[in-house]
Amino acid sequence: METINRTKITVETTVNAPVAKVWQYWNEPQHIMSWAFASPDWHAPKASNDLRVGGTFSTTMAAKDGSFSFDFGGVYTEVTDNKVIAYTLGDDRKVKVLFSEEGGKTHIVETFEAEDTHSVEMQQAGWQAILENFRTYAENN
Repeated sequence: METINRTKITVETTVNAPVAKVWQYWNEPQHIMSWAFASPDWHAPKASNDLRVGGTFSTTMAAKDGSFSFDFGGVYTEVTDNKVIAYTLGDDRKVKVLFSEEGGKTHIVETFEAEDTHSVEMQQAGWQAILENFRTYAENN
């Protein structure tokens, strides 16, 4: 088996909310559909999540004008409530998300392996935009 050494990209934010709420909003499909997109002209019309090791998840991300959509999904490899989520995407890239609470705020650090189609800068900007969208949603709902 060939080992591919992929570039790792990290994005992070701090959410002004306790980790229990952040965890719920990150993982429950009705919440995922409210934040899992990078810009206002996109939305997430469908989400499913079986949050356990070996469980799968899928979120449909789509342009609101109907011109383009794709499913973002994978299989969980590690789940520790309110602390860690790790998964492997459909294209075999690995992702790890760490949650840590301090003083009623939750720090999220998300590290993912880059894909080969888009520049590292573009991927980092896209994932950061989604993370900021999550932060705004969690803080205001």
